[in-house]
Amino acid sequence: MSNTPQSTGRRVVAEVTVSMDGYSGTGPDDDMSWCMDYITSPQTEITYEGIWRGADTVVLGRTNWEGFTAVWPGITADPASSARTRELGEWLAKVEKVVFTTTLDQSDLDKAAWSNARIGRDPEADVRALKADPGRDILITNSASIIQRLLRADLVDDLYLTIVPTTLGGGLRLLPDNYASTWRLAAATTLPDSGAVSVHYTRP
Repeated sequence: MSNTPQSTGRRVVAEVTVSMDGYSGTGPDDDMSWCMDYITSPQTEITYEGIWRGADTVVLGRTNWEGFTAVWPGITADPASSARTRELGEWLAKVEKVVFTTTLDQSDLDKAAWSNARIGRDPEADVRALKADPGRDILITNSASIIQRLLRADLVDDLYLTIVPTTLGGGLRLLPDNYASTWRLAAATTLPDSGAVSVHYTRP
């Protein structure tokens, strides 16, 4: 299999927060307390704004869908949230969303506070179809299991990592085993207020 993504008009952009030892989550319970201070820092908000504003489709796994729809409506409505955070929440609520799951159906998505979401069953086939459609970037946010499948299928064009100064010692790794590929560093930024580093890789 080629290790270079197919060239199309739309780019698939994966954005993930990872620990120093390469984990994007703690495991089945997905306790995110280890990275919340970094995710919500003002500099991280600015960095992430530069990513999501270029997208008009968001791809999520079931765990992130359930977590996001549980907390984001409250964050968006909270007057204590920053203007950037509230604007992101409003965008997430309205943007086209594809939720990959084997356990939920469309009626489950329709019950959520967010609109414009549909079920996906086959990440590789569905993302190939999205790339063939007109539009802007396709953003995958923190759904490591989906990102792993799309990496193996050579469908990820850009990889944004926020590396936080924490080790987890176990959990869900971002990169799948036996996955070999070459990337080009497009940008690297230190986030002094949190000690994290933001890096942007693209495929050559």
